Amino acid sequence: MNTISRRSLLTSVAVASGGLAVSALAACTGTPNIPRPTASPGGTIPAQLDEVMRIIANGNPEFGVWVEDNRTGGVYSFNPDYTSQSASMAKPMIVSMAQRKAAADGGELSAENAGLARKAITNSDNDAADALWAYAGGRPAYDALAKDLGMTQTHSDPAKDFWSWTWTNPMDQVLLAKTLAKGGSKALTDAQCAFTWDLMGQVQDDQTWGIGQPKSAGVATHLKNGWVQFQSTDNLWAVNSMGGVEGEGRTYFACVMTRTPDFATGREITSEVGKWLFSILGSGTL
Repeated sequence: MNTISRRSLLTSVAVASGGLAVSALAACTGTPNIPRPTASPGGTIPAQLDEVMRIIANGNPEFGVWVEDNRTGGVYSFNPDYTSQSASMAKPMIVSMAQRKAAADGGELSAENAGLARKAITNSDNDAADALWAYAGGRPAYDALAKDLGMTQTHSDPAKDFWSWTWTNPMDQVLLAKTLAKGGSKALTDAQCAFTWDLMGQVQDDQTWGIGQPKSAGVATHLKNGWVQFQSTDNLWAVNSMGGVEGEGRTYFACVMTRTPDFATGREITSEVGKWLFSILGSGTL
């Protein structure tokens, strides 16, 4: 889908798929003016979610949401067929790939690779992700893990041996989050799942937007966000957020993926989704 090189991507958009530089940039732009619901919706929980998501999406077809209520197993989706590039949302998969590689070699992650895993998840460090991607086997290892996890819409890009260009959708990302949180998978051991999930609960504060909103001392969030600009095609940004929320009577897994004119808008849209999910799911179950 795109022809921009990894080197030019990282230099021309200030480490766009990774973290700190973009967060600082967005902070300088103020709060984007996005469509926001102005009143609490009515009706069933799915109807409330539908009303809110229609307003936030504002007719943008490149916007998808999937939610699973852990209290009941009920699910909700909005534009469920939407598929896009993972960007840094791929990093929990990369850490899981590295753990599978270490296990195949007869052990666990080395201290060095465990440190890289921490950086890749908690700081969204691209260099750490690059190193683990190479160690774990790149595209073939990614595709094998996705297949073993049952993530049918998740795969690498045949034209790009680069984790940011892996393809996925919100449903698959919720499946991944649920697997990491609960274990019980044939693809990953419970210890491997717990290692990655624990890191997702330690993401640095300026990267806990999206599913991580709103922040509250009584709520635990585990998440990984991703964001990258496609300068070689439409110049838009893929901005994604996946993870789990538990506390104040709620427990659910969710993912929102969208494509927006700039990072700040995408961050605000995904955070608006996160806030409304938390609010609506506090009044009932799916």
